[in-house]
Amino acid sequence: MKDFRLYAITGEQFHPGRALLEVMEEAIAGGVEIIQLRDKDSSREEVLRKARALRELTRKHGVTFIVNDYIDIALEVDADGIHLGQDDLSLQEARKLVGDKIIGISTHAIEEALVAEEQGADYIGVGPVFATKTKVDVVDPVTVAYVQEVASRIRIPFVAIGGIKLSNVDEVIAAGATRICAVSEIVGSADVAGTCRAFLSKLEGRE
Repeated sequence: MKDFRLYAITGEQFHPGRALLEVMEEAIAGGVEIIQLRDKDSSREEVLRKARALRELTRKHGVTFIVNDYIDIALEVDADGIHLGQDDLSLQEARKLVGDKIIGISTHAIEEALVAEEQGADYIGVGPVFATKTKVDVVDPVTVAYVQEVASRIRIPFVAIGGIKLSNVDEVIAAGATRICAVSEIVGSADVAGTCRAFLSKLEGRE
């Protein structure tokens, strides 16, 4: 997979009245390098419709496209990869289905991170770093201490996620994160592209 710094996840509840594609195109304009479609509420048909549209958008702009959970949809639209949680299909089983596509795994403890690395994950999510309202079944915040531990022990790419805002991202970067994922702070922003550029400035040490 291509290296990346800024990863955005769809969260339509944070931009009522604004179209999904419009918001994600603005995120791409701001420098987002990976977009993940995560939709736990819509029908499979609706998720597939969104996946097709986002696949077309991301391909047009050369952005990596990841589908959360729906391996069949990821394959149907030829997404670049999938993202799985700890309670989803095992990484080994997923690998049999998706071949050399990207597989990302959510982790909440160093033991999970080490297993994901050993089993061949292409990247891991590290979080939630802070409290977040994005997911209703979220575990307790792992804090920047977990980010520090992963930065010192894990060799595959990792992305810090969960409650990350422009106001607290400096703590995450100081803990060793070089890749950031944000949801509400990006897609719920009045200036999506500007918010993305501000995150990148911080990651690049320009702020």
